[in-house]
Amino acid sequence: MKIACVGGGPASLYFSILMKRVDPSHDITIYERNPAGSTYGWGVTYWDELFDNLYAADPESAQTIKANSVRWNTWDARIHDRASVLIEPGDEGFGIGRRALLGILDERARSLGVRVEYEREITGQEEVADADLIVAGDGVNSALREPHAAHFGTEVRTGRNVYMWLGTTKIFTSFTFSFVETEHGWIWCYGYGFGKDHSTCVIECAPETWRGLGLHETNEADSLSLLEKLFAEVLDGHRLIGRAQPEGTAHWLTFRTVTNRRWFKDKLVLVGDAAHTTHYSIGAGTALALGDAVFLTEALHETDDLSQALASYQKERQAAIKMTRRAASNSAHFYENLTRYIDLPPMQMFALLGQRHSSWLRRLPPRVYYGAGWLGTRMARLIPARLIPARAPE
Repeated sequence: MKIACVGGGPASLYFSILMKRVDPSHDITIYERNPAGSTYGWGVTYWDELFDNLYAADPESAQTIKANSVRWNTWDARIHDRASVLIEPGDEGFGIGRRALLGILDERARSLGVRVEYEREITGQEEVADADLIVAGDGVNSALREPHAAHFGTEVRTGRNVYMWLGTTKIFTSFTFSFVETEHGWIWCYGYGFGKDHSTCVIECAPETWRGLGLHETNEADSLSLLEKLFAEVLDGHRLIGRAQPEGTAHWLTFRTVTNRRWFKDKLVLVGDAAHTTHYSIGAGTALALGDAVFLTEALHETDDLSQALASYQKERQAAIKMTRRAASNSAHFYENLTRYIDLPPMQMFALLGQRHSSWLRRLPPRVYYGAGWLGTRMARLIPARLIPARAPE
């Protein structure tokens, strides 16, 4: 097959690797509009169960990804001036720099004969019309999907909270949650390591808090200065690092949940964020993108009928990610309704934080959920040992 992959993210790169491994005669080109190595973002997370899938699909890239990842199996949760606990041991998590991950996949793809063209923007399907298969891996704002939005049944739901994706020189050895109360409401961060010198720090708050703190009108430098003061304890004096936006503007975002009823049209197929997005608070985006590549490759090599293969990919993959999408929606709901939980006794709050994926948590009063034993097997797996107070609550 002659295959054009539009967008040089994890889904497109990994798909090209797997297709070449199955049949080296495939003619595959990846088109990426940005220069090589200019990716946005800091670190991405994934979990131990992903490794089994990576090793089964392509041991060579799996080994390199593992060698360049950092690990943690403890969670540090803090409510400023009230309590701090260390949850140990838990599920093993991993972090890797997004740039490092893409570099690994790019090198592996090229070694197998895939052409990767950087600084080549594809804005319409007609530009790659000679391909037998066109893979739209061009992200949440997919240029290839949008002209056919009615066919795909594209829906976009914008979240309530605002957030900023930052780096920091603070090295988090545990996955860290920190909640800080201000006179305008709560603001919180998620911090996790991804390399020897930097960690990711995602800041989030309700829009009322964002405006009350004046973050809606400050530039990036002033925003980072204020955030560094608010999170001075968890950052241990380290600085936050932004994205160097044009004119020094702060890159605040609202998360967009993208869904599509259909994932293909003729020879055009959606993967990664072009097909679906999941809220960043569950750390599943990269794993889902890689999973799309695996499912699509398997479907294409089960039959010579392209339409049948793409229909199988759509059906099987949509079913496979259904629970993850629901968990992401529940997690986002937890943070958008944080005041429902934040005034509980700290141990209850932290326990429910670990249960934010549950559909029952949003349906039941928090104290009822906690007191009735709804924590179940998931919580037992998250906290099989004990909650260790890092300091006594005031």
